[in-house]
Amino acid sequence: MKKILVTGGAGFIGSALVRHLLAQTDATVVNVDKLTYAGNLESLPGVLGHPRHAFEQVDICDAEALRGVFARHRPDAVLHLAAETHVDRSIDGPAAFIQTNVVGTCTLLEAARVYLGTLPPERRNRFRFLHVSTDEVYGALDDDDGLFTETTPYAPNSPYAASKAASDHLARAWHRTYGLPVLITNCSNNYGPYQFPEKLIPLMILNALEGKPLPVYGQGAQVRDWLHVEDHVRALLTVLERGAVGETYNIGGDSQRRNLTVVETLCDLLETLAPEKPPHVRSYRELITHVTDRPGHDRRYAIDAAKIRSQLGWTPSVTFEAGLEATLRWYLRNHTWCERVQSGVYRRERLGAST
Repeated sequence: MKKILVTGGAGFIGSALVRHLLAQTDATVVNVDKLTYAGNLESLPGVLGHPRHAFEQVDICDAEALRGVFARHRPDAVLHLAAETHVDRSIDGPAAFIQTNVVGTCTLLEAARVYLGTLPPERRNRFRFLHVSTDEVYGALDDDDGLFTETTPYAPNSPYAASKAASDHLARAWHRTYGLPVLITNCSNNYGPYQFPEKLIPLMILNALEGKPLPVYGQGAQVRDWLHVEDHVRALLTVLERGAVGETYNIGGDSQRRNLTVVETLCDLLETLAPEKPPHVRSYRELITHVTDRPGHDRRYAIDAAKIRSQLGWTPSVTFEAGLEATLRWYLRNHTWCERVQSGVYRRERLGAST
């Protein structure tokens, strides 16, 4: 596909996808991002001036602006990653999640549907719309339950998960009702470089380096399946290129870990890679602080990725141990990016430039 429109391309997973597309393919990338707090152009080093990259600061809820993007760029595919994603924020303010994840997805689907009707038959047959979602739509598993499959009934438990479940249903409906060539993916917890430090792994790394408490919900017994962002990007492109229209594909890292285990492993890596601690810290593990659990906290997520493995030939290539160490090393090397994100200066400068 010669030209790919990526929504949310300045976010964590979206920026990894944009960087990969420009470095590993010859596709032109149309990067559509509203640039909320989680959208950071500094996560795209060397990209903004790239001859195969076009950036459009557009809200996916803005139907007129989206129609203009499609008319100007005439993409061959859409990879829809733009979303509000942080569960804690969804509990504090669910309306923003409904607006972006539900209304925004509906607006984007409609823009794509109208655009598809303007394409000649050959290009119309090649066009694809890949909707990127989460395993949280399936609800929670107990420790002795099996794995989420593509046929697991939806049972979302947080406003975030409910908003993503709704967006999945919309994408499926636009395929069945209007013939939009939709594919859907549901992934497990992502980690890697350039992740906003409200998420577990970067939050723990940066707090530890500053000698701050490492807050762990409850006893830290919640289990998540961890997927390196670069493996996720490879999976998305595999689904885009070889997936069957109308199908859903689960993407998992086959790396289930308790949250407390993840934090303890990070602490042990920090002892080796960052042995010079703040003066009041004797060991990183002593910073672990158990805090009141959040409402409706799901016990366990675990993905069965057999379908994408057997049908499309994708498998994760980054083990959790190697990926976690590489992620930690990236944060240790990139103090400037971390400081600018933590201080919010990246947003203040952007807002100042736009006034």
